[in-house]
Amino acid sequence: MTRIKRGYIARRRRTKTRSFASSSRGAHSRLTRTITQQKIRALVSADRDRDKQKRNFRRLWITRINAVIRERGVSYNYSKLIHDLYKRQLLLNRKILAQIAISNRNCLYMISNEIIKEVDWKESTAIV
Repeated sequence: MTRIKRGYIARRRRTKTRSFASSSRGAHSRLTRTITQQKIRALVSADRDRDKQKRNFRRLWITRINAVIRERGVSYNYSKLIHDLYKRQLLLNRKILAQIAISNRNCLYMISNEIIKEVDWKESTAIV
């Protein structure tokens, strides 16, 4: 039986994975098996850290909003603000509120003051 040379498909696949690991050092950029393992590991880490990044940004936004709100009123805090926003049916997400808190604090103070007035007014009329 005659010898059959392998085609170019396997070489093309390996070249493609090597281009993925071109920034690595040592065996991680030279050996095919090691490159494949590193590629799997890198993709798993990227997938996991995308979720972690969303979580961290949400924590950052909440911290910023809370810090700005607590500056003005001692008894008023983040959780009360969000609760009153939902009561008033103002659907502002935390990212937008954090941007308002950083760029224009007076605007956030105005929003919180209006919400407090509205909630207090509704509660006082409900009691009577």
